[in-house]
Amino acid sequence: MTLTIKKCSHEDLQILQEISIETFNDTFKDQNSPENMKAYLERAFNVKQLEKELSNSAAEFFFACSNEELAGYLKINMNDAQSENMGDESLEIERIYIKSKFQKHGLGKYLLNKAVEIAMKHHKKKIWLGVWEKNENAIAFYKKMGFVQTGAHSFYMGDEEQIDFIMTKTLE
Repeated sequence: MTLTIKKCSHEDLQILQEISIETFNDTFKDQNSPENMKAYLERAFNVKQLEKELSNSAAEFFFACSNEELAGYLKINMNDAQSENMGDESLEIERIYIKSKFQKHGLGKYLLNKAVEIAMKHHKKKIWLGVWEKNENAIAFYKKMGFVQTGAHSFYMGDEEQIDFIMTKTLE
């Protein structure tokens, strides 16, 4: 399996929207009501929202391909683009979204390492993310990758308040 990574641009907007909806829906539809899923997908992944995120110079998206097939993506945030104020010495991994058929093939680790590489390049001291408290597979993966739970915050799925664990990794 050959893995490649490509920074996303505005030309990738439609593909970004499609993979965002597909991966989020596949991962979370069984644990959430159809109404809350629909409300969240429409709010988080509408064209205007994604255009705004792509236009933010402190946020970056990267497509990951496996043998030239789009397999997933990474979204990172720095400075004011972070969804929580973690300071200028932090980089946030907002999304590591991987299509179902590519999960458990090392792609998450590949994307996480890309985020660490960017953090180091920008002299960040820590990397952090929010992960749903019920997403046990993701929590186990992040722990294995050296993250520890350092807090929690609310995440709204439609009108339902859920809890995301904040997990942090200190960089060398």
